[in-house]
Amino acid sequence: MALKLSEIRKDYIQDKYVIIAPRRSERPQEAASLADYPKKKMEEKCIFCPGSLRRVRSLYHRDLLKNWSLNVIANKYPAVSLDNPKAYGQQEVVIETPDHRRELEELPAKNIAGLLEAYSARSKAICKNPRIQYVLIFKNNGGVAGASQSHAHSQIFATEFLPPHLFEKSQKQQAYKLKFGRCVYCDVIRQESKGPRLVYKDREVIAFTPYASMFNYEIWIMPLAHRDNIIELTPRERMAWAKLLKRVLVKIGRMNLPYNFYFHHVINDNDQHLYMKVVPRGSIWAGVEIGSGLIINAISPEEAAKYYRQNL
Repeated sequence: MALKLSEIRKDYIQDKYVIIAPRRSERPQEAASLADYPKKKMEEKCIFCPGSLRRVRSLYHRDLLKNWSLNVIANKYPAVSLDNPKAYGQQEVVIETPDHRRELEELPAKNIAGLLEAYSARSKAICKNPRIQYVLIFKNNGGVAGASQSHAHSQIFATEFLPPHLFEKSQKQQAYKLKFGRCVYCDVIRQESKGPRLVYKDREVIAFTPYASMFNYEIWIMPLAHRDNIIELTPRERMAWAKLLKRVLVKIGRMNLPYNFYFHHVINDNDQHLYMKVVPRGSIWAGVEIGSGLIINAISPEEAAKYYRQNL
């Protein structure tokens, strides 16, 4: 049954609250929606096309370097770097395809599985640095989502400190396990596997729209097995994840929305449960969100799940 009245919901583990307000989507709108912004803009000279990278050192690549299908390079304009003691860290760019015209969801599933393998390999290499405490892997697709280049790419961002809200989250996860003897996200998987927010599930992975979704059409992808981070995924899990991610991104593309996806790796927490948040950017945070920290979401996760399930 569709949600008619607004409802305040709390995150599974963190002290974050969302107001699911489906009637808000019925408001008259005069401003341009985020879908009005083009995701892809052709450029005369793209810095991520193969011709621009002949003299750029590759940190990781798939296939022969002169004919790569994926290439990882250092970020030319990093926010953090290994030679800056005031903002120490590492930042890399993962160029997902040599073809400027193709989006990630247009690539074969084996290429997307290769992307996940690249994330794993680079995370493993970065984590060897004892000063690094946190790794974030993320993708900005579309200018509204923060992408400065239209060529399909994602990034790896590592710092020597753990952001405070993630430290708090880690503490709450540990407290939950001490109290109940189980991983909170393993329990979330059991809960969402049989409810109205389930989008897809097979033997390896699950996708669902979270109970307290902060964004319109937010969706999570998780391995069913308790995997601490992306390095621990098996080849079978990577392929299942890739096939599912491809289908999810195709559905987001049909809404013509920019999106972000991301997942975390907290180095000194060996009992996380890996998950990827895929966040379409179909809503704009305004006065309530910025002023109070309360998020208003006009699309209920149950409604979002219904959309994703159709012809997935």
